[in-house]
Amino acid sequence: MDDIKYIFNQIGELINFPLFTQGKSNFTFGKLFYTILGVWLVFVLSKFFVRFVVEKMLVRFGTHKNAAHSIGIVIRYLIVFIGLVIIVQTAGVDLSALSILAGALGVGIGFGLQNITNNFISGIIILLERPIKIGDRVELPEISVSGNVIGIMARSTTVLTNDNIVIIVPNSKFISDTVINWSYNDTSVRFKIPVGVAYKEDPEKVKKLLLEVADEEPGVLKDPAPDVLFEGFGDSSLDFFLRFYTSTHSDLPRVIRSKLLFSIFKKFKDNDVEIPFPQRDVHIKSNQ
Repeated sequence: MDDIKYIFNQIGELINFPLFTQGKSNFTFGKLFYTILGVWLVFVLSKFFVRFVVEKMLVRFGTHKNAAHSIGIVIRYLIVFIGLVIIVQTAGVDLSALSILAGALGVGIGFGLQNITNNFISGIIILLERPIKIGDRVELPEISVSGNVIGIMARSTTVLTNDNIVIIVPNSKFISDTVINWSYNDTSVRFKIPVGVAYKEDPEKVKKLLLEVADEEPGVLKDPAPDVLFEGFGDSSLDFFLRFYTSTHSDLPRVIRSKLLFSIFKKFKDNDVEIPFPQRDVHIKSNQ
């Protein structure tokens, strides 16, 4: 019985043995063990909690898997931060002694982490407001980036271009810069193709041929129906616009434009419609 009591006394002395003095408190073996165990539990439990939230709640209620994963990362960061603060406070660590050092480091680190913090907060805004989402066709004119959004993470968004090049864009660019979202409401986008014909051509005939070309192209939507606008009288041509909607080529505007231009050229050639070219009259004046 005395031996067991002696062992417990020794364990108690070991637990309460001060490793160092920090401020007005002593940091003991017991506090060290409590801190290590607490930090480990915070990381492990936050991982399982976030997995439950993502898989059982967000994905089940229709949130895209990548977006749900990004939200889970933000939630885990918050849980870990709050957990570490609680552990440090309950361990009896005197934070006031570290305030001067923390302040000095905070100023230096703050400048270095300013962009990271900005992108992180921008990522939270994107996930909450959802100005862009996975699968959207976006264009950022300021940085000449155009492509499909394939991933939204806590600090950056991944954009896949038509050339199969992946561009990682900081989230702050989607908040501070102008963003063109081609599929914000839906995937249907209207394009217009300028067409010029010779003055001798009948405008009604040109309109009929252009609508036939649009009707024969599978990528052009029937509803809303394509239409033709008579734009005006140019220097060398009658100017028209073929306007149409597409939901399959919103991310490939040049492809459908090229296909329609090929078809228009063939249709005009088969129906003897002349496509003009600029002509100038040159008058040479002689001094004699």
